[in-house]
Amino acid sequence: MFSANRASVFQFTVSKEMDCCQVGGQSFLFTVGKLSLLLKFKSPAGLFMFKMLKFILFIILGCVSQQQSLLQDYLRITTYQRAILVNEADFRDKVVLDVCCGSGILSFFAVQAGATRVYAVESSPMAKYTQILVQSNCLSERIRVLEGEVEEVSCPDMVDVIVSEPMGYMLLSDRLMESFLHARKWLKPNGLMFPSYGDIHLAPFNDEQLYFEHFARASFWQQRSFYGVNLNALHGTAVDEFFKQPIVDTFDVQILMARSVKHCINFMEVKEEDLHRMEIPFVFTLLQSGLVHGLAFWFDVAYLGSTSTVWLSTAPSEPLTRWYQVRCLLQTPLFAKLGQTLSGTVLLAANNRHSYDIHITATVDQSGFRSGNILDLKNPFFSMLSIVDLCCNILF
Repeated sequence: MFSANRASVFQFTVSKEMDCCQVGGQSFLFTVGKLSLLLKFKSPAGLFMFKMLKFILFIILGCVSQQQSLLQDYLRITTYQRAILVNEADFRDKVVLDVCCGSGILSFFAVQAGATRVYAVESSPMAKYTQILVQSNCLSERIRVLEGEVEEVSCPDMVDVIVSEPMGYMLLSDRLMESFLHARKWLKPNGLMFPSYGDIHLAPFNDEQLYFEHFARASFWQQRSFYGVNLNALHGTAVDEFFKQPIVDTFDVQILMARSVKHCINFMEVKEEDLHRMEIPFVFTLLQSGLVHGLAFWFDVAYLGSTSTVWLSTAPSEPLTRWYQVRCLLQTPLFAKLGQTLSGTVLLAANNRHSYDIHITATVDQSGFRSGNILDLKNPFFSMLSIVDLCCNILF
């Protein structure tokens, strides 16, 4: 093949059967059968960006097994089904768009509620399996699978309802919410979005054990004779790196030191660019004295229908979901007394790795003591999670 400028172009299909590996600092090798292709980048940064592309994740992850993990989340599935079926009037005889549809389960729910046509958009190889499910359920006349990114495909009709499951850790982690919002270009006036809005909750917590466990993880680098090599020079770097990792797990609500503050996002009104830099101010009145080791995060989403509003909560007081909760440690704990106030901001800054950098600043107003941290939501530490869940959640 030749490109427009007559340069030689090699076209190939990326699949799970393809072997791939990094070669040196600036190259990547693909092998299919007896054929190998070496991609050489101008800089290590170019290789890094290439490795971040979504389709590399599709190579690593088996689509059907990942979807099984999602479908087996009982709370998630039943909440979506209830939200759609209880608001049957919003779907009956309507056209629906299912964004990042995965297995297409939300498309099937929309048909169960009476939708006449559903456009199911999916960019991963799962799209072909979704098509198989549609055909085997004899719904090809009502569900049409559109393969590709929602930003790139063309929807044949304007739609009455958009459904999706765009939530990640802390609601926004995978930046799928932007695709959900982008799909509004096909939404009719007065159309609906499921989910309709979301709340990000945050609260200070005390967990001395967790704090020192993070320090202990870096103790490996304190060795002064590791096979004859002194590693201690990197101990500080290791501590900094571990503290940049948000912790994905669940916890007892008793560790929370104040009532949560929430930041509301209306998915019908918020602009895509508003999610690129989101600042959440907070003021907490401490309900107990002690060390504040960091901030805990969780989210709720609401499905606002004409008949009923259905909520899905990932709060630590609610049944556990695949999103768990997220905790971000301060670099230095802050001591605060009962009744004192802790104020500051959380800045979620979108990065080019389909995720966010989390900038936290916090001050005990009465003492002036201040702390903070900058964390990488793309590189969380999974505490207490199974290997299967860990792999699924890291990659998607």
